[in-house]
Amino acid sequence: MVSKSKGKQAKRGGINKPAVDLAKIRTRIDEIDVALHSLLNERARFAQQVGISKHADGHTVDFYRPEREAEVLRTALKRNKGPLRDEEILRLFREIMSACLAQQEPLKVAFLGPEGTFTQQAVFKQFGHSVRALALPTIEDVFHEVEAGSADFGVVPIENSTEGTVTHTLDRFLVSPLNICGEVELRIHQFLMGRMKSLEHVQRICSHQQSLAQCRQWLDEHLPQVERIAVSSNAEGARRARDEQGTAAVAPQAAAEVYGLDVLVAEIEDRPDNTTRFLVIGSKDFRPSGEDKTTLLVSAGRTDAPGALYQLLESLAKNSISMTRIESRPSRRRKWDYVFFIDIEGHAEDERVAAALTDLKRRASLFRVLGSYPRAIL
Repeated sequence: MVSKSKGKQAKRGGINKPAVDLAKIRTRIDEIDVALHSLLNERARFAQQVGISKHADGHTVDFYRPEREAEVLRTALKRNKGPLRDEEILRLFREIMSACLAQQEPLKVAFLGPEGTFTQQAVFKQFGHSVRALALPTIEDVFHEVEAGSADFGVVPIENSTEGTVTHTLDRFLVSPLNICGEVELRIHQFLMGRMKSLEHVQRICSHQQSLAQCRQWLDEHLPQVERIAVSSNAEGARRARDEQGTAAVAPQAAAEVYGLDVLVAEIEDRPDNTTRFLVIGSKDFRPSGEDKTTLLVSAGRTDAPGALYQLLESLAKNSISMTRIESRPSRRRKWDYVFFIDIEGHAEDERVAAALTDLKRRASLFRVLGSYPRAIL
């Protein structure tokens, strides 16, 4: 039989739990912090041994291995049992590897600037915050900086899940010797920001044309009469919103912090899965990571010939290679002549992929492997 006192406890929500000893928990947390600190320094010392400390004339880029980093991150995800989310685990391990690599000198990574852009966020997601991020005004400038050796790598946008391909990036590969060394997928949230306190005072909106397009339905519904001005970058729009009366901007949340703006409305993008894919460009080739993609630049010579594209793709199909993306662009060799950019699953050194590429090279009038690189993680 349940006593009256226990019955009252049950009505209040159950048996009282023993009090938590906060002092003991905090002491244990302090002990864990000491152990973590010691292990982090030990990891950094081992990183020195496998890298620059053995090569007095070496540079950080010589010891950067994206395939190895991808393996480390995937292993961390597999063993993650929580309560930390996968995204948090990835961010923590990325920053640890970034700090260890930068002990002698940080990687120099050029990106489509200025500060506060989504491309800068992609740099930090891929390389961590221990890099030297170099903001440049155009995609062409990013390519040139890496080609000249002034930057170790570059990060440029290639496509958005809502608005499609960034053709300026594709076209640079027609004339650049650089390789694709990696890819980054970034979930894109768009924020309306300005110095005004309400939407009624917004006279014009400045943003990159891609961001305006990604928020077209929201803007049509909530600010249909407001002028929309396409500018060179979201950060440029935020700068104008800071300096011009009545101007608001559509930009990432980080831009509001950089330019001292108030967020008027958060997450105004039309699609909840709005994502932009970025490419990491550099001068090196890297070994397989186990989960890779390869990007090809090919041409059939006469694209108006019957079955020209089929003849190229047959090389992939008969070797059971999955094609994840294909884009055509003018070749710039003569009018109405086109080249194809093709993404496939696998690394160029994989046996089946290598066989397919050998056959494809034989059939194509133009053939180049732009790069094999680890597939984006989350």
